[in-house]
Amino acid sequence: MTPRLPDSAKLALERLKAGNARFISRDVNVDARVKHLDRGELAKGQAPVAAILACADSRAPMEILFDEGFGDLFVVRVAGNVVAPSIVGSLEFAVGKLGVSLVVVCGHSNCGAVGATLAAVQGEGGAPTDTSIGDIVERIRPSVAELVHAGLTGDVLLQRAVRANVRLAADHLRHGSTLLERRVLGGELGIIGAEYQIETGKVEFFEEPGV
Repeated sequence: MTPRLPDSAKLALERLKAGNARFISRDVNVDARVKHLDRGELAKGQAPVAAILACADSRAPMEILFDEGFGDLFVVRVAGNVVAPSIVGSLEFAVGKLGVSLVVVCGHSNCGAVGATLAAVQGEGGAPTDTSIGDIVERIRPSVAELVHAGLTGDVLLQRAVRANVRLAADHLRHGSTLLERRVLGGELGIIGAEYQIETGKVEFFEEPGV
């Protein structure tokens, strides 16, 4: 049975949903936009409401699409929102040192890293051998290979692959770190997946245990 989200994580999730609704309606929080002006308070420390593992895509700025300001979110961004040791360590810091109780893995529509992985699996080309892009592709490959072999194609394949990659990353975080796994099983931490639709601005959350 999947552990329920702790109450603090539920509150953080509701805040993210409300912020995204404001972003979509363009009724943004002015205080969040000017929060950086209060640098004196920010210099004293940070207490983010949530941590987010997101893609590095320039079209997916987490603070903006959740209508949050400086110090509100602990964001880790990497192409394809893949999980590597440094990513795990960054999120362990957010949870263990900063007290974050909600980690969101947020993929997005038309993800180039996922698309490149699909092309590689389909034999339509791969990452340059003289770059580290291949490492990203190999981290995504296990989540999408089955979809390719199932015969899915086009936009349907890419959409399913984006979500499958998010689920793989979330599962890796739940079970690939002793600290994170212990917090999840103890009901102190929630790790959930989400997808940002670049076309509409909406973030859809899924895998919400106990919600």
